[in-house]
Amino acid sequence: MPLATDYSSDDLGLDLRWWAAANYLTVGQIYLRENPLLRRSLQHDDIKPRLLGHWGTSPGLSALYVQLNRLIRRTGTPCLYVTGPGHGGPALVANTYLEGTYSEVYPAVSQDAGGLLRLFRQFSSPGGIPSHVSVQTPGSIHEGGELGYALVHAAGAAFDSPDLLVACVVGDGEAETGPLSGSWKIPAFLDARRDGAVLPVLHLNGYKISGPTVWGRSSDEEITGYLTSQGWAPVFVSGDDPHQVFRELEAALRHAHDRIREIQAAARSGGEDLRPGWPAIVLRTPKGWTGPHEVDGVQVEDTFRAHQVPLSGVQTDDAHLALLEQWMRSYSPETLFTDDGALVPELAALAPEGDLRMGATPHANGGRRRTPLDLPPLENYAVEVPSPGTTFHQTTHPLGELLRDVYARTTTEDGGGTFRLFCPDETASNRLQSVFEVTDRCLQAEVLPTDDHLSPHGRVMEVLSEHLCQGWLEGYLLSGRHGMFATYEAFAMVSASMVIQHVKWLQHAASLPWRAPVSSLTILLTSTCWRNDHNGFSHQGPGLLDTVIPLSPQVVRVWLPPDANSLLSVADHCLRSTDHVNLLIADKQPHLQYLTLEEANAHAAAGASVWSWAGTEPENGRDEPDVVLAAAGDVPTMETLAAAELLRQWVPYLRVRVVNVIDLMALLPQDDHPHGLSEERFLQLFSRDTDVVVAFHGYPRAVHQLLHGRTNPGRFHVRGFEEQGTTTTPFDMVVLNRMSRYHLVLEALRRSRRVPERGEELARFCRDQLARHAAYVREHLEDMPEVRDWTWAGSPVA
Repeated sequence: MPLATDYSSDDLGLDLRWWAAANYLTVGQIYLRENPLLRRSLQHDDIKPRLLGHWGTSPGLSALYVQLNRLIRRTGTPCLYVTGPGHGGPALVANTYLEGTYSEVYPAVSQDAGGLLRLFRQFSSPGGIPSHVSVQTPGSIHEGGELGYALVHAAGAAFDSPDLLVACVVGDGEAETGPLSGSWKIPAFLDARRDGAVLPVLHLNGYKISGPTVWGRSSDEEITGYLTSQGWAPVFVSGDDPHQVFRELEAALRHAHDRIREIQAAARSGGEDLRPGWPAIVLRTPKGWTGPHEVDGVQVEDTFRAHQVPLSGVQTDDAHLALLEQWMRSYSPETLFTDDGALVPELAALAPEGDLRMGATPHANGGRRRTPLDLPPLENYAVEVPSPGTTFHQTTHPLGELLRDVYARTTTEDGGGTFRLFCPDETASNRLQSVFEVTDRCLQAEVLPTDDHLSPHGRVMEVLSEHLCQGWLEGYLLSGRHGMFATYEAFAMVSASMVIQHVKWLQHAASLPWRAPVSSLTILLTSTCWRNDHNGFSHQGPGLLDTVIPLSPQVVRVWLPPDANSLLSVADHCLRSTDHVNLLIADKQPHLQYLTLEEANAHAAAGASVWSWAGTEPENGRDEPDVVLAAAGDVPTMETLAAAELLRQWVPYLRVRVVNVIDLMALLPQDDHPHGLSEERFLQLFSRDTDVVVAFHGYPRAVHQLLHGRTNPGRFHVRGFEEQGTTTTPFDMVVLNRMSRYHLVLEALRRSRRVPERGEELARFCRDQLARHAAYVREHLEDMPEVRDWTWAGSPVA
């Protein structure tokens, strides 16, 4: 890489001094609780009792921060800094403190000796901040504690942000993970006309926590071959001499920025280069750079031993304490900070101004950029329901029409926008294909005549990776936009851990007044466990529901709309909401429709409702029901109604109440969740003493978990998915899992407070029907006509 001619020795000297200040603050955060400016010799009492944090990756992160600051000041380019090595938390805290952002966000951590001491004491301490580049760190959209998502979050932030440069550090340990390996495909989806740019910096310091990395032991030629095949044009910077590395890194960043702007300018003036070779930087520096080279006769710098705390015995070992003081004084803190503890003016001047500081960029505090989503009236998409349970409709199709018009209303003149749908190659399969009336799938590749709605400028993001789809959306939301992730229910578990991490992020963000609310992460699960007719057991699993239920009640919402209008109502609510993770479960196949849009809106607002038209309780009756049938989910709703109709026909004098639950978290006590029903309302729905037979979309234990703390929870008897599945008919799936209408009737008869006349006759009928089904489905390869063609009739036989 040719050296830049206008990077003077004076500039280099200033940058190295900033770097020294950042390294000094990083070490101080790990070790010190007193004496922050070393105005006297270190004593054992100056050391924290618990030494936590990670030094190894921090110097490299700070070196890049320094050079990005210079690039921003030279070009005025807004830059977002995403750090995959989340263990480098003290480095990012140090740099945002030096640039002034940290003290603006946290005034108590002031830019003086007192603030410096508070900065040190709070790190990895009770009541302080965690060791990662976390939600508390200004400028961050990425926790980095669970490795693998840096590059995918960076891409999400770059989509539809045409002027933004996202510098993304990928650690060589993180680069071994599956999600990160998949993330290198960004050039196939980044549109130079309307998107910003992602600049990956593959930081190779050679080691993980206790051993070498694959990438660190790979040759430059091997790395070049891999990155080039993915659409990148890598430039290498390596060395252990800070003077040489800083000059080469400055030149590499200058080259990368200029090349990115060339690519974008060509595309935005009508050019079409779908494989331009986006710049990338491979940075090789020692792990624990500038730290102790050797401790107790064992090499530490440039080995895995520098990963965390290089000097672990400083509380009691005089030699270790002396090494720590020597290490910290090597940065010459007396030349970096004034007598008052402030950064000296010539170094403070190196920071960009205002929102161009990477700690202050609105792209990392997306709520500052967010505008409410322009949603059309739901009445435009409402399904006509002449009477409950008599007509079929594909439940997700009207939602697809709504999303189509959201795209149309939010797309800008340059082809960008503020809304995107992310889906693993399943948009049409999930019946959301109406979006293709206004946009295409995005792929930066040749379009063949046989392709369907494919374009380099499409804004539906399909890639066969749940990690990428969800990660792109997370980056998109955290930087201020809106979207939805739709996927097959069973395979949402691929990215379940990402959901957990995002919930944790939002949970902590809510406690930070400076973090503005961002659009909620809405996940549509379809192709559900009950209706994978042509797929098998591998496609049948509702586990994500169980994953999210125990998480923060301030964040998590779970919705089970029974039909198309209720799905529209809930989706509208979710897309307007902020700071939540919405799990929205609705099957894509044709289902019976029950509620008008007005009824659906009321049902969603209530969370759970009595469907009086389906029960047999006398109007204005004062007696408790004999049994309650409850349903949560579309297939459970149909089976529950079919069971209610059988009871109505055979034992019409039995008082049966039918309850439908659309907001699953409503089952929780009011003190445990914002959507939890009051105990009074809960008893109004489910009575005080009557047994309740519940047909549930997921694993039965989830409902029992939610009902803990309710009045007499042992009276709830839940039928749901029991890990029984195969490639079979829709009704055979509910039979296999003992949630069929016949099973529900048998359970209702067993649990009823009264033993009805004809009850045993009805029980025999149900058992006979189950036996008949087993024979019929194997003989005819389809469900019995009375099941397959069932609709709600609603009136008892004479």
